[in-house]
Amino acid sequence: MTHWIVLPIILPALVAPFIVLAARYHIGIQRVLSVAGVLALIAAACGLALQSADGTITLYQMGDWAAPFGIVLVGDRLSTMMVLLTAVLALFVLLYAIGSGWDDRGRHFHALFQFQLMGIMGAFLTGDLFNLFVFFEVLLIASYALMIHAGGNARLRAGVQYVLFNLIGSTLFLFALGSIYAETGTLNMADLAHRVALIGPEETVGIRVAAVLLLLVFAIKAAIVPLHFWLPSSYAEAPAPVAALFAIMTKVGAYAIIRVYTMIFPPELEVTAGLHDTWLLPAALVSLALGMVGVLAAKRLDRLVAFSVIGSMGMVMVSISLFTPAGIAAALYYIVHSTLAGATLFLISDLVRTGRADLKLTQQPTIAGNSLTAALFFVGAIAMAGLPPLSGFLGKLLVLDAAFDSNLVVWIWVIVLTSSLISILGFARAGSILFWKAHSVERGDDIEMMSPPATLSYVAVGGLVSLLVAHTVFAGQVHRYTSTMAAQLFAPEPYISTVLDTPGKLSKPKGDH
Repeated sequence: MTHWIVLPIILPALVAPFIVLAARYHIGIQRVLSVAGVLALIAAACGLALQSADGTITLYQMGDWAAPFGIVLVGDRLSTMMVLLTAVLALFVLLYAIGSGWDDRGRHFHALFQFQLMGIMGAFLTGDLFNLFVFFEVLLIASYALMIHAGGNARLRAGVQYVLFNLIGSTLFLFALGSIYAETGTLNMADLAHRVALIGPEETVGIRVAAVLLLLVFAIKAAIVPLHFWLPSSYAEAPAPVAALFAIMTKVGAYAIIRVYTMIFPPELEVTAGLHDTWLLPAALVSLALGMVGVLAAKRLDRLVAFSVIGSMGMVMVSISLFTPAGIAAALYYIVHSTLAGATLFLISDLVRTGRADLKLTQQPTIAGNSLTAALFFVGAIAMAGLPPLSGFLGKLLVLDAAFDSNLVVWIWVIVLTSSLISILGFARAGSILFWKAHSVERGDDIEMMSPPATLSYVAVGGLVSLLVAHTVFAGQVHRYTSTMAAQLFAPEPYISTVLDTPGKLSKPKGDH
């Protein structure tokens, strides 16, 4: 049994308390430890991703207890890709927090940041639904503390709203877990996949209720309409580096839907027939439309970016709700894109904030570093709106192509194309007000040009933009990899046999390259 798979959880879990105990009053030491921890996390994530690239499924049994009785961590192509994406995103977000000084505006930023990473990594790697709930709660606690970092009444109100809404989700999650355990006697995902398939048509009421409750919980995490109300204010009011890291948190909900509804409740399962296309696909289309309308109607830049995240999650869920290999492959490609694009725009909004009185979309004097910030905003807006040549355009093409076999193909095409046009208008309006029309506003004698953002802040944003460009340049290779990932998800037998039949060993599907 390899121990490497536990490193993405153990590393931040050890770094965080060490920062609190040994470097509480030394921000410089905290920064060194935090960056070193994230770099080690990236190294571990790269190793796990390379190990799973050929189809190998890695199993780790906590305390050497076999599933389904013990706690297991499982690494396959999907989970290791999400772990690597999170680790890389965390590095650039952390660099921005250090360069901008956000980490020094409140207490325990770096420790909370590490605990947040621990929760995210655990959610991606766990092979057990109850421990998915546990890691969701770790996420909730750490993210709330990060959200109210540096204080303020508006931030506190948004944080309370965020916590209350997610506590509702946690309560529903417990109800779902109770229903599932009552019906099957297990919460291990591999074991559930086996037992749910054996439930007869006359005994499906309880498991149907559990499947619907789980979908509601994951839809809350993914901010799908009508369960999206918590996101705009929460993300807009959070510190920019925190909001940028939160770009991966909505993907935790998407990941959970992919994992649970391809393994435990697959589309062909009679118990949950119709759940995916009857409810999830229409909700995803409404989320996409509402998010992009919010981009056009937003009066503040931070809220504009928050609504664009809702729209991008709508696009992701449209592709996921098709529940075909092509749809899941397109969704996974778009998940990487939307995570990087959303984080980039949140950080750019903070670059704008440093040179303006506020983030209202009104004409104000030119900000310091206007040209470079405007160029970065231009690239980020193109990526999020889905214009060529960046990966957002390619991702939308993949989603549209995967939708051809859907009964709602016309609606999907109309809403995707229309919402893309609306988002282009929204971002163009915001950019012209912030950067172009700013030149026409005279700067009074009593208003001094503020200092430009730190170089490290631009390096962090530039790094994310570079990743977006790389995601575009290597789109063919990435899509081929996400296609093999989707094929592995729709053939879960190797995953199940690794967890249940061959504990402590590596399983490599035959003929899977």
